[in-house]
Amino acid sequence: MNYNEPLAYRMKPKTLEDYVGQEHILGKDKILYRTIKADRLSSIILWGPPGCGKTSLAKVISNTTKYKFKRINAVSSGVADIKSAIEDAQNIMLNPSGKCILFIDEIHRFNKLQQDALLPYVENGTVILIGATTENPYFEVNKALISRSMIFKLNPLTKDDIYKVLKNALASPEGLGNYNIKIEDETLLKIADTANGDVRTALNGLEVAVLTTNMDSDGYIHITNKIAADSVQSRKAIFDKNGDSHYDNISAFIKSMRGSDSDAAIFYLARALNGGEDPMFLARRIVICAAEDVGMANPNALVVANSAMQAVHMVGMPEARIILAEAAVYIAESPKSNASYNAINSALADVQSKDTGEVPMHIRNAPAEGMEQFGYHDGYKYPHDYPGHKVEQQYLPDEMLGTKYYIKDENVINLQ
Repeated sequence: MNYNEPLAYRMKPKTLEDYVGQEHILGKDKILYRTIKADRLSSIILWGPPGCGKTSLAKVISNTTKYKFKRINAVSSGVADIKSAIEDAQNIMLNPSGKCILFIDEIHRFNKLQQDALLPYVENGTVILIGATTENPYFEVNKALISRSMIFKLNPLTKDDIYKVLKNALASPEGLGNYNIKIEDETLLKIADTANGDVRTALNGLEVAVLTTNMDSDGYIHITNKIAADSVQSRKAIFDKNGDSHYDNISAFIKSMRGSDSDAAIFYLARALNGGEDPMFLARRIVICAAEDVGMANPNALVVANSAMQAVHMVGMPEARIILAEAAVYIAESPKSNASYNAINSALADVQSKDTGEVPMHIRNAPAEGMEQFGYHDGYKYPHDYPGHKVEQQYLPDEMLGTKYYIKDENVINLQ
């Protein structure tokens, strides 16, 4: 064992029995468990957040398969590396089976050309592909590869899962078993909780705590809550402002405002800000929500949201968080109506798909003398000449007469 390697690397499981977590796909009655044990694996894509065990699962497969196992990283590899792996797999002298398992870490980093290079070999069975990605493969991976692979979503590890891995690391000779360490279960659970589903973060934190703490006079390294907190730092947020969690979080933020849940809106706002989301992006979402979901139930919401966006632009972070919070709460607490939103969508659908006729002649413009003899503007009734500044006349084309787009609901205010 090379103790210069990080603890997280040394503690990677070697067998399925060593693997901790992901029972929803690796329980003994689950298809992935059975195919790995039987060495009958077909192409798969492992999708999940950092530190959930994608690479560890690939290592387990490499230890159990009879096929040649090749690993490449999409960050530093290209088509030439793919072709080299294919040539090795097809060399009967070196590889009598004629096929290999090709593990591609961060497969979403491959461009379309690189992914296309894999297709014929995945198709004919030369390559059994195992792709690992933190991004949604349905967005980032070639649809042809998706259709030829089984997709397995790995979840963040639970606190109990990470606690179990930490206990194993403390006991294992390959981990920290050769050190005299005293640490309370409560402290281990706090490390596990702070890691927020990322076992690599937890193991790195534990290793830093042990290696930077001096041995006491009793011959033990004592890891206290404070030492553990300093080593793991703040709670790891599962948020990537450029990745799948970005879309999940902003969707939850908008739906919480739409659903009038101020607490949830503030929570997802905080999560986005903590993850480094652009405050102006968040401000624009609030403006859109004000128009789409509050609408004519409280037209002032759009004024507040727009003012907030301008203020965020002028002030910047960290104070912008206060402005965003106020605007988000205002939108969430406002009554809701999507009558205007439905109206414009219905009208757009009609003008795109129907014969909607021509603008009536009497409400057309007649900027030049003589146009009225052709009917332009002829017969137009000027509303301000009538009681209440309102008069009945035809505004819609003949083909659209009687069409209703703006349908008031119970929350729409009556403007006087």
